[in-house]
Amino acid sequence: MSPKCLLLISNSTLHGGGYLDHAAEEIRSFLGGARRVLFLPYALHDRAAYARQARDRFAAMGFDLASADEFDDPVAAAGRAEAYFVGGGNTFRLVDALHRFALLAPIRQRVAAGIPYIGSSAGSIVACPTIATTKDMPIVEPPSFRALGLTDFQISPHYLDPDPRSTHMGETQEERIRQFHEESETPVVGLREGAMLMLEKSSVVLKGVAGARIFRRGREPVEALPVAAIESLLETRGGSA
Repeated sequence: MSPKCLLLISNSTLHGGGYLDHAAEEIRSFLGGARRVLFLPYALHDRAAYARQARDRFAAMGFDLASADEFDDPVAAAGRAEAYFVGGGNTFRLVDALHRFALLAPIRQRVAAGIPYIGSSAGSIVACPTIATTKDMPIVEPPSFRALGLTDFQISPHYLDPDPRSTHMGETQEERIRQFHEESETPVVGLREGAMLMLEKSSVVLKGVAGARIFRRGREPVEALPVAAIESLLETRGGSA
C-alpha cells in the first residue's frame, strides 16, 4: 500500500508544553479541509477521559472530534470518517482493540483512499507493519502483532540516544533495534521526542524540532535533521522495504 496522507508524531506532549502543543501547527495544516476527526482512544484504560482531552485540544485547533468508543458501531464510524487521530498509550492494548473491534481493514481502506491519518506514539507505531518496535510492556496479549501496515518501515518513538555517562547496564534503544534487525529487514526510524514524519504518496519528510536516527539491516545508522526528505534512507539493499 502506498500511503497518501499520514502524520506520525513521536510524542503527544513535549517538555515545557501542553498536549499536542508542539504539533498543533502541523496538525492544522495537515488536516486541511477535514473538519471532523475520529479519535481511536484504545491505548489508555480510561477512554472517556482520554476522549475529553483529545476533544478539547482539537476544538482549540478548530476541529470537531468524536471518539470511536462513543459509537454503537465503531466499524461503521471508521468507514465514514473524514480523518483519524490515534493517540498514544500502551501499544499492545491499542493493537489488541483494533483487532478485536475489526477496525484494521476499514482504516486501511480509508487511508488508501486519501483520508488523513494522525498518529502519536503508539498511534504512530500501529501505522507500521507490526508493533515489534514498541518499548511498551505487554499488559494484554493481542491476537497478532500485525498492525495497519500503512508504511513500509517501522517507527521507534521516544527514541533516546545512549548516554555515555550512564552506569545503567540494560539494553539501549539502539541495541533493541539492532536485535529487531537480526530477525527482519524492515527499516526502523528512531524518532526522537519533538520529531514527526509527514507521508504523502511516496514522500517521507522529517519535521518537528528534533531529528531521527535511521536503522537498516547490515548498515550503520544514519542521522537526519528536520526538515528533510528521508524516503531514500528507508530503502533496503534491494531498493524496497
